[in-house]
Amino acid sequence: MAIWHDTPTLEEINQGTAQCMPGHLGLEITEIGEDYLEGKLPVDHRNRQPFGILHGGANVVLAETLGSIGANLLVDTSKFYCVGQEINANHLRPVPEGEVTGRAKPVHIGRTSQVWEILIYAPNGKLSCISRITMAVVAHGG
Repeated sequence: MAIWHDTPTLEEINQGTAQCMPGHLGLEITEIGEDYLEGKLPVDHRNRQPFGILHGGANVVLAETLGSIGANLLVDTSKFYCVGQEINANHLRPVPEGEVTGRAKPVHIGRTSQVWEILIYAPNGKLSCISRITMAVVAHGG
């Protein structure tokens, strides 16, 4: 059974991020599973650092985007919204080209907070980054 309160289409989600940072970097949400969310990010001129590898901040953009979307899909957005409170990332291996894929799963789903783990994989399938985000669940008008 799916954990989501609401499940928009992938097209609706991607339209919502098209005109902000995720869209500008080419990030795309690719799958909504029963208890996870996946997305991909191309490694190109928009997000490489001077050494020619994926910028660590781009990993964080992918992680925060997946965690934020996932967190908001878990709540009744007519009553609550979720915002990032803290994020960390361990960059395990460089990715010079191709596309990274992230998968976000909730670790904790609470009344006032959520914690998500995001695993990011290089094109060869090896883990390139692991991130964790804490989301605050905020009542509208609160």
